[in-house]
Amino acid sequence: MASYDGDCFLVPGPVRMNQACLDAMATPTITARGPEFRDVMAELNSGLRYAFNIAPSKPEKKNQSWAGDDDYKVVVVSGSGTAAMEMVIANRFRSNDLVLVPTNGKFGERVAEICSRFCNVKHIKYEWGRAFDLFELEQQLERKCYEALLICHNETSSGITQDAPALAEMCQRHNTPFILDGITSIGGLPVHLEQWGAEAGVVGAQKCTAGPSGIAAIAINSHFIERSKAIREQGECSPTYYLDLISALKKGDDDQTPWTPAINLAMGWSKALNTLKEETLEGRWNRCEMLSKGVQNLFSHLGFELLADPFQRSSTVTAIMYPEGVDDTWRSDLKNKYHTQVIGAQDHLKGKMFRVGSMGETTVEEMVEGCKRMISCFKDHGVELPDVEVESFF
Repeated sequence: MASYDGDCFLVPGPVRMNQACLDAMATPTITARGPEFRDVMAELNSGLRYAFNIAPSKPEKKNQSWAGDDDYKVVVVSGSGTAAMEMVIANRFRSNDLVLVPTNGKFGERVAEICSRFCNVKHIKYEWGRAFDLFELEQQLERKCYEALLICHNETSSGITQDAPALAEMCQRHNTPFILDGITSIGGLPVHLEQWGAEAGVVGAQKCTAGPSGIAAIAINSHFIERSKAIREQGECSPTYYLDLISALKKGDDDQTPWTPAINLAMGWSKALNTLKEETLEGRWNRCEMLSKGVQNLFSHLGFELLADPFQRSSTVTAIMYPEGVDDTWRSDLKNKYHTQVIGAQDHLKGKMFRVGSMGETTVEEMVEGCKRMISCFKDHGVELPDVEVESFF
């Protein structure tokens, strides 16, 4: 294995961007309404359809680049993944609709909180890192009172991936729409929107697709679009302007956005998605899984406790509990002395845990070197660890 001597940047997003992405963002800006930007949008839309794992489209303007031979359209959002989730929720539900949101981490809880601004929510709060109780969710869906089930598919705060196929199957049996926050799974984990019958999925550029922060996208099917339009026509829609889906839909056929788009971010993301196409979706899924399994097996072997349930651990982030006597000063030393960055925990787990990202374009060499530096830094902090050959875990 080749050695790695640069900085190790192992955070679960924003991830490091490649040179083609950076170069594209450094180009002189162009008008948002000219043919040149329509070319950018057509290439971006086509790349997004690939990342969403839905039917392909040609990266050519005036050719319905946002649509393919399936029931989905992609819409680019000039905002982070949270903005895209808000766009989905605000346009899809009326104030008196009831939705079901099970959570086991911070970002699922954020989905529930966004929903609470626009509709009624049954929020079933599980312990962070613990799998959903599918029997309990089945009982809830049997009540036939929910307008939709919404999940954060991959919970980076606790390192767990939800059992989306099982949840989707339940939703299909109970005729309940299924909506996926795939901000940290799409492009890095197997996601099958059409097979799962999902009405909508959301992706953030800066996570698995290794694009820039501040731009996101949604994939929505015709039922989602029809329902959103019906709510608007009935005068029951929530107040929206910038995140108004109907405005976005009016511009989509023309490879445009309703408002001034994030022009240079769109240019960069398009190039990052070209890199994803070169690697292939399956190639990236497999690499992310290999990296995460290596991290999980290595730290388990060293005696560390992993937060998430064993059979649902994420392939794009691993949540690792600190040994007794260690806190986030270790993370500061790791960054300053070893030029390696991981990320800390959130909310009630702050100072008790760290998280290692394995998403985007992270290489095996960088991960191996980063793990070696983490082990050295733990030894600096008085943690007794056996000598291991880190490479053998990857």
